[in-house]
Amino acid sequence: MKSLPVQGVREAVQVGARLRSARLERRYTLEQVAQLSGMTKGFLSRVERDITSPSVASLVTLCHVLQIEVGSLFTAPRTTLVRLEDALEVDLGGIGIDERLVTAHDERSVQVLRSVIQPGGHGEDELYSIDCEIEICHVATGRIEIVLNEETHALDAGDTLTFPGREPHTWRNLGDTEAVVLFVLLPGRDSRAAPVD
Repeated sequence: MKSLPVQGVREAVQVGARLRSARLERRYTLEQVAQLSGMTKGFLSRVERDITSPSVASLVTLCHVLQIEVGSLFTAPRTTLVRLEDALEVDLGGIGIDERLVTAHDERSVQVLRSVIQPGGHGEDELYSIDCEIEICHVATGRIEIVLNEETHALDAGDTLTFPGREPHTWRNLGDTEAVVLFVLLPGRDSRAAPVD
């Protein structure tokens, strides 16, 4: 009977970037993590750059300090691809606008609407608000006007306006060509945005 050549897998699992991300998310410095974990700053730096592989005990300690589950370092990130032709068409009101939800329909941490606004296209005549903490308006092409309660902003291609989502507002295409605008909606910290229907 012939035996098959068997070789062990010698590639180390790359966890450094995820540890660094967790540290930065908590706004810890390497020095703070070193003090809390009892490890040296140099060792932690090498771990974050995947130059050194920590022992299981060190990894458990680091995860405890960073307040993350050990398993989270090894799970594949959740990714979703939404192709423009498959993006859900939505109607949030307005005239001369084609809006599509370009993030996944069930995504609750952020929602991105891609709006193509025809010349003269505009939002509601009366100011309205969106149920979200922050609304970001980025003009990819064209020129639009955002009207808030007490301010009016003319935005050209490349401009971005950030304002509270619950702030009453409306918009209008100021140009003689269509405008492509991305509206990014961020829920409050204590809530999750409901899917756009």
